[in-house]
Amino acid sequence: MATIKLKGIHKVKAKGRDYYYAWRGGPKLDGEPGSGEFMDSYNEAIASRTMPDTAKFRSLVVIYKGSPDYAKLADSTKRQWSRWLDRIADHFGTLSIAQFDRPQKIRSIIRKWRGTYAQTPRTADYGMQVLSRVLSYAVDPLGKITSNPCEGIKQIYGNDRAAIIWTDEDIKQLKTATDDKGKTTCSLEVGLAVDLAAHTGLRVSDLVRLSWSHVGEDAIVITTGKSNHKREAVIPLYEDLRTLLDRIPKRSPVILTSSRETPWTSDGLASSFHTAKTDAGMKGKDLHFHDFRGTAATKFYTAGLPERVIAEILGWEEDSVAKIIRRYVDRTAATKAIIRQIDEARKRT
Repeated sequence: MATIKLKGIHKVKAKGRDYYYAWRGGPKLDGEPGSGEFMDSYNEAIASRTMPDTAKFRSLVVIYKGSPDYAKLADSTKRQWSRWLDRIADHFGTLSIAQFDRPQKIRSIIRKWRGTYAQTPRTADYGMQVLSRVLSYAVDPLGKITSNPCEGIKQIYGNDRAAIIWTDEDIKQLKTATDDKGKTTCSLEVGLAVDLAAHTGLRVSDLVRLSWSHVGEDAIVITTGKSNHKREAVIPLYEDLRTLLDRIPKRSPVILTSSRETPWTSDGLASSFHTAKTDAGMKGKDLHFHDFRGTAATKFYTAGLPERVIAEILGWEEDSVAKIIRRYVDRTAATKAIIRQIDEARKRT
């Protein structure tokens, strides 16, 4: 008898027995593998996933994934959202769309789902963000429901990251920490990536593809992945940045390389950075790689650059730059910058 290998089958062993599911988080399959009952339940599960009932919530996820709105998202965002959309479809998929038009009742169900991620508040809020986007799309343009029931549900991660940036002391601790044998735990390559992030404000996905060809006579010019390469980050080659670039060995057309002298991947750099942070005894500090964007924004803002110019440098949307600057720029540093600007204006008058 020929053996058919089914894709995506998820096997779970519990109390000495094997249980099979059509996919991770999917419906349980009946019968023994290879039996007719097993194949029937598998085919039924796959059919329900690929051809959802248009009255059920799962169909909204399918429609949203095929929408122009979803297509406009950056590739990195799609990778994150795709996993969440599958989780959301698996959890809410069998509910009728009409149930989401009864805010008072459905909100308790949504909160209960969010509660399953309560131990990691930012993860819970991220899932809510994706769910809310699907429901907003159901309101407009689909017109399937009259309002988004996620509206009015507060975030549970209440930490304001406005003053969370990497200080010079933090970066020094990361780069100079040593192990029991006195060997530096942060590699030269990770240290250079950290320095370049803090000097440019580029996201990790843009940093790993930054090439020497992006470095012009007066500025680094690179399209940003977050904007689907429709916007450019234009970073002036100020003295400290030039000095940093001179320190980076030219091993490849790409500026940043790993210890193997090959270009980093986003995941590879993120993983090595996390290891270096842990080895430096900084695991408990609420600092992440993306917070180097705040470090760079603070650097530019305290140097006296107006928000419009910072928006052009970092490739941010100009209409929202004030909000982003307020979110990322350290308030103490911003206050000192304002004082200095007032004092300089006084001297001129």
